[in-house]
Amino acid sequence: MAQTCGRFAPTPSGELHLGSLLAAVGSYLAARAAGGRWLLRIDDLDSPRVVPGAADAILRSLQAHGLLWDGEALYQSRRAEAYRAALEHLRDAGLTYACACTRRELATIARAGVDGPVYPGTCRSGLAADRPARALRLRVPDADIGFFDAVQGEYRHNLARAVGDFVLQRADGLIAYQLATVVDDAYQGVTQVVRGVDLLASTPRQIYLQRCLGLPQPDYAHLPLLVDRHGMKLGKQTGAGPLDDRHASANLRQVLAALALPPPAELRGAPPAELLRWATAHWEPARLAGQTAIRTQEIAAMP
Repeated sequence: MAQTCGRFAPTPSGELHLGSLLAAVGSYLAARAAGGRWLLRIDDLDSPRVVPGAADAILRSLQAHGLLWDGEALYQSRRAEAYRAALEHLRDAGLTYACACTRRELATIARAGVDGPVYPGTCRSGLAADRPARALRLRVPDADIGFFDAVQGEYRHNLARAVGDFVLQRADGLIAYQLATVVDDAYQGVTQVVRGVDLLASTPRQIYLQRCLGLPQPDYAHLPLLVDRHGMKLGKQTGAGPLDDRHASANLRQVLAALALPPPAELRGAPPAELLRWATAHWEPARLAGQTAIRTQEIAAMP
């Protein structure tokens, strides 16, 4: 049986905040509790979103919080050849096609799905003579793709009806998140993916891609998100401030409380490494079963 291997894959669009720390800690605990490895991948493929210096700041913040990864960090920006090979495999199998549609066009003709507009198949049979190719899409079946999530339980949807043929290579030439994630998880030997529930709807697409590419399917666990008082996901777009690494233990106590693992009173002054050892020994994702959101004010009072 293969050793458990988890990963944390932040986008360096800014420094870590409390919400991203929750995802990091959850993935770390799941891997370590199973006696496995925990890897770090920097998802810096979307260059317009990358903030200079953010990747190094993320590494420093993880270290300050005792979240030490195995091996060297993997950077997606250095993996272009692997993504090209995956695209060629899918093209050779007749699973891709060029698309000329713009986002504005789709917004007016497509109905809403689980993660944006459902692509209506406009270019599936070929491009109109006067329309240049913009993106590359994957043909999806009119079939349900489902899986069991360790936190959210059974989840499935019909790819054709919920998403439609989705983009693998964007109009700007960049490889789309769904393909890069699948290729890199397989390359790194990832056996479990623990991340925020905002990515739950992406998982059937990734499972379908794994099947198309002949890659193994990891186990999945989608953690509840930290949200503000208005129910909005805590993030850079909603004004979430960066972590103060000088208060790493306090940050960890808040995150552990959100993960249904409030440390006992005797660990109030404990350093990050000790808090993580305790949490690893007590990790139980079933405590979070079905939970999708945790309001920050509910954990803000943690001493």
